Amino acid sequence: MTAHRDLTQGRLLTVEEAAERLNTSVRFPRRLIEERRITFVHVGRKVRIPEAALEAFIAAGVVHPITTRRGRAA
Repeated sequence: MTAHRDLTQGRLLTVEEAAERLNTSVRFPRRLIEERRITFVHVGRKVRIPEAALEAFIAAGVVHPITTRRGRAA
């Protein structure tokens, strides 16, 4: 339950602000919300995305490069 609470704490972003952070159209974060792929909060009739949830979504998508040594195998 603590992990969930951490994602809902802090600044709440509008869908437009989330789209700007992701450098996408507004449609992309709306789709994430519709498909329940990101944590969001209802504030009355408005929908907000916690900043921590957006950062977690971005971090989950990070792909690290594969590093190999060039040359002969030892």
